[in-house]
This record gives sequence, C-alpha cells and structure tokens, in this order.
Amino acid sequence: MRFPLALIAIAVVVAVASFVADHPGRVEIAWRDWQIETSVGVLAAAAVALGLAVAALVAVLRAVLAWPRRWRAFQRERRRRAGYAALTGGLVALAAGDAEEAQRQARRAVPLLDDVPLSLVLSAEAARLGGDGAAARAAWTAMLDRPATAVIGLRGLFAEAVQQGDHAAALGYAERARRLRASARWAVEGALALQLRAGRWEEARDSLTDAARLGIVPPARARHHRAVILVELAAAAAAQGDWRHAASLAARAQGLAPDLAPATCRRVEALRVLGRIRAARKTLARAWAIAPHPALAELDADMHRGDPPLARVGTAQALAAANPEAEESLLLVAAAALEARLWGEARRQLGLAVARAGAAGPSRRVCLLMAQLEDGERPGGAAGRDWLARAVAAPPGPRYLCRGCGAEAASWQALCPHCGEFDTLAWTEAPAPPRPAAPPVAVEAPLLPAPSGLAPAGQSDN
Repeated sequence: MRFPLALIAIAVVVAVASFVADHPGRVEIAWRDWQIETSVGVLAAAAVALGLAVAALVAVLRAVLAWPRRWRAFQRERRRRAGYAALTGGLVALAAGDAEEAQRQARRAVPLLDDVPLSLVLSAEAARLGGDGAAARAAWTAMLDRPATAVIGLRGLFAEAVQQGDHAAALGYAERARRLRASARWAVEGALALQLRAGRWEEARDSLTDAARLGIVPPARARHHRAVILVELAAAAAAQGDWRHAASLAARAQGLAPDLAPATCRRVEALRVLGRIRAARKTLARAWAIAPHPALAELDADMHRGDPPLARVGTAQALAAANPEAEESLLLVAAAALEARLWGEARRQLGLAVARAGAAGPSRRVCLLMAQLEDGERPGGAAGRDWLARAVAAPPGPRYLCRGCGAEAASWQALCPHCGEFDTLAWTEAPAPPRPAAPPVAVEAPLLPAPSGLAPAGQSDN
C-alpha cells in the first residue's frame, strides 16, 4: 500500500516541478531598502529549505527539553532492573536457606522496589529466617497498609503470635484476615482451632461451617464436631437456667451424633428439669438401643433412685431390652439385681458377660461385680477374694481414650485434658496407636504452603 502512494507522491512532485520549469514566472519582494527578484521555483525551494531548518530546530529543542525526563526514566528502569535482580537473588537464597544472603538481597530490593509488594514479603521472610523477629514484625506490619499484601502480613503476624503463645492476638489476626478474604484457609483453620481451645463455642460453630464449606474439615468429621459444640452450648444454656434451649441444643446434637452419650445425658437432664419424664425415658431408651454406655446407666439409676430395689430390677430389664446383646445391658441388670440381692439373676447376667469375654478374660468391671456377688451371697468366702485378685490384672474395658495423644481421661470432655485437642476422646476398649498430633494452630510463614489438618479431628465419641 505504501509503494503505490510513494509513486503517486513522486509523480505529483515531478508534475509540479515540470509545470514550474515550463512556466518559471517572476517574483519580486520589496521591503524597506531590501528588494528581491527571483523565479517561482527558487522561491519555492527557499521556502522548503526554511521549513526543514525550522523543523530541525524544533526537533533539537524538543530533545533538549525532554532529556531530563528521559534521564529519570532511564534511572528508574536501572533501579527496577537492579531491584528485580536483588529480589530474584533473595528468593533463591531464601529457598536455599541462606539467611544472611537473603537479608542482604532484601535490603537491596526494598528501597529499589518500594512499590512492589513482593519485596516486603522477601524482607519479612529473610528476617524470619535469620531470627530477627523485630524486623520481620515490622515488614509484616508494613504489609497491612497495602491491599495486595494485607492478608500476607496478617498471616505472618498470626504465626508469630502463635509462636509467642499470644493466642488472643493470633485469633484477632485470623478473624481480621477472614473479613478481608473469606476463602483464606489458614485464617479459617486458625480461627477455628483457637476458638475451640478458648471455649468460644458460638464463634467456633460459625467457623466450622466455613471450614466445612472450604473442604478443610471432611463432612463426617464436621458433623461430629458440630454435635460436640452443640453439647457444650447446651451445657452453657443449662448453666444459665435456660433448660428449654438446652434441651433443643442437646436434641440437635443427638440427631447429628446418635452415639454421643454426653448429648443424650444433656438432653435427658434438661427434660427432667422441665418435668417431661416420659420424654426423658424414651430418649434414654433410644440412645441405649444405639450405643449403651455406663453414663446412661447411671442416668437411668438416678431417675429411679427412689424406687424399691425389686422395681429397679424391672426398670433395668426394660432398658436392657432395647439392646439385649450388649455387655452394658448385662452389667446394668446385674448391678440392679445385686442391689436387690437377687443373687441368681445377678449370677446369670454376669455369667453371660464372662462367657462372652475373649481370650483376655472378663473386664475389670465384670470381675469387681463378680467379687461383689460372691461376697454378698457367701460373705468371707475365697471366691470373692479370687475375683478381686483377677480384677487387678484384668483388662480395663472400654474407657475414654484420646485419639490424638492416646492418654486416658476420667470423663468425657470436648477438649482432651492432656493434649488439648478437640473432639478426640472416644469411648473405646483397645487403645489405638496414637496418631501424630496436628499443631493446634498454623505457624507457617507467609511464603510457605497453607497448613493442613489444623482442625482437631475426632470421629466417634460416646
């Protein structure tokens, strides 16, 4: 396209030049004492030469005037190139674990790349790697003023607060990060773990919902976690005298985890206070049919404490009928029969329990009840002493064990009294090998991957 246009332009110029050459004409200019006489062609050539001279002069002036701006742009580009070179070197040193080199490169990169957020990240990480907490904290705090790095800065401050044991400050940083970015997994994990540890159950319930939505906590585990939180909320409502709300919360917990004995106990307790004895007994029977537990047996005994011993045997047999094959049902009826001095019935129930025992033999509870039976039926006999001796070496039977640390707890709690993990106490007979305990909160640095497994685990607590 340009070549035809150039040919046309050349043709036009040649035509004009030919026309002027064929018709030279004359031009006369008189100004004061000056008089110029020339042809049209010469005048046109002079005008073109003057125009070119003016254009050249203007170009020179523009170049001179633009020189400071171009020099500043050149300097900025040099600084930027040097800054990115320092940033690259710092990241490489950081990956290699060379704290001294990383800090040196960070000191070069920050003033050269003040407008690049990654330079602050490098500075904070290099300071952290070098053990300079004050410098790292200053860099993380500086990030809070920039929308692009505010969440990274909060994560760094959060990790430092956790390492220092300042859980209140750490929780504040995590909650602030969640407000800025609801999908920040580390913030949801950290907030949930700290809220659970602090017993802030209402807030923990909301955080658990977010954690389940983001896939941080598997659905089944989130369901059980939610049930445990509802049990604690029911306890808080009962402590404030709001028994109706306590019964509602415990019912929801029981619906989420039917095998969770503390949920049943809370609900039955609230129903009894509200005068709904029939509903309490039905709730207890349904729970016994699913997962018999000594706490439920104690609750049933307390509900019939004023009954005659023989009537107590009948109520125990009625409850045991909901799950007749369970060992707890045998022990429930045996204990009631011992109280009523029905030695034959007690011996029959305990005999079934002994017969069902495995190679390890009957549990300690069975041995103690057998010793009580022998002493009651034949006081001072050797059989009672033999069962007491067997109880010493007998397997302990089911009890609350922590899935996190493997320690035993005297009673159920939402948090393990030994390791502090949430929802890890399970009513079980044989201790499982303790799994490696997950850190209660995330302490990784901002450049490292997001933490996983933060929310304490627990699959089944009875």
